Amino acid sequence: MERVLILSGSESDRTIVEKITQVLTAFNVEYRYEIASAHRNPAKVDHLVANSTADVFIAVTGLSAALPGVIAARTIKPVIGVPVNAALNGLDALLSTVQMPPNVPVACVGIENGKNAAILAVQILALKDPNLDKKLREFKESLKK
Repeated sequence: MERVLILSGSESDRTIVEKITQVLTAFNVEYRYEIASAHRNPAKVDHLVANSTADVFIAVTGLSAALPGVIAARTIKPVIGVPVNAALNGLDALLSTVQMPPNVPVACVGIENGKNAAILAVQILALKDPNLDKKLREFKESLKK
């Protein structure tokens, strides 16, 4: 039963997804990863979002970066977008991810910063998980050293 569902638009996003899964694994957070393009396979995206047990979604996507917004339009759960440098140094994906219409928010991390997306997901989950809260506090403390 996943707590985080990671969706990426294509196989080429796998290196960024690996950064996300490394962090989630380090915090013992259950996740699921699927490739599902908002443009090439919208029915799969719809099915995954509608049937997921996840508390948080992470969407890794480049070019038009529609995937985070498509997910956000279909759920009330938090969505974190990770823009990818597929063209224009990732600026197109970044702007598409942060320029969501009113009332359809998507949190956005820096271009290709999957690690921050995973940490943000852990922070969201830690709000209701004392064990995760403790691990996160220990992690933050270790950054001071």
